[in-house]
Amino acid sequence: MFAIIEKQSNHHVAKFKRPLPHPVDTVWAAVTKNENLQKWMGNLEIIELGKNRKIHFNMNDGTDAYEEIAITDYAEQEILEFDWAADTVRFELSSTENGSLLLLVETMRELTAHTPKDLAGWHVCLDLLADLLNGIEHTDFPMENWQQCFNEYQKRIDTVEKFS
Repeated sequence: MFAIIEKQSNHHVAKFKRPLPHPVDTVWAAVTKNENLQKWMGNLEIIELGKNRKIHFNMNDGTDAYEEIAITDYAEQEILEFDWAADTVRFELSSTENGSLLLLVETMRELTAHTPKDLAGWHVCLDLLADLLNGIEHTDFPMENWQQCFNEYQKRIDTVEKFS
C-alpha cells in the first residue's frame, strides 16, 4: 500500500495508511517502546515521550553518534509527531472495528532527490512493523524491497512534480 503524495499550498504531504488487525495499545507499544521500535526502525530511539521531549536518530555506524529530534505533538496512544530534518513525521493511531488504523504523514517543505529514498524507507519500515505485530521479526533490512519501493516513489514524485 503505497503512500499518497499531494501538493498542499507551500509544501507536500505523503500519507501512509495501514489498517492493522491489532488493538491500539499493541500498535502504540510497537511504535513507542524502544525494545519494539528497534525491531522495525532501528535508527530511532525514544528518549522521553511527550510534547517537547526527544527522540534520537542513531547513526548506527559504531560511533554512538546521533541526531536529537524534537517531539512536536503528542497524545498518549493517539499521536506522535516529530521533526524529521526540515520536515515533520506524524503517527496517528485510531481504533477500528477490526483493530486499528495507523496513519503516518510526512510533511515535506520541498521534494528533493532524497525524498523517494525517505518514502521508500518509511514504506519498508511500516511493512516491518506490520510483520512484527504479526509475530515475524526480520534480522536484516530488506534492501531489495526498499529498491522496488524507491523506484515506485521516484515515479510518483516525478508525477507529482509534473502536475504541481
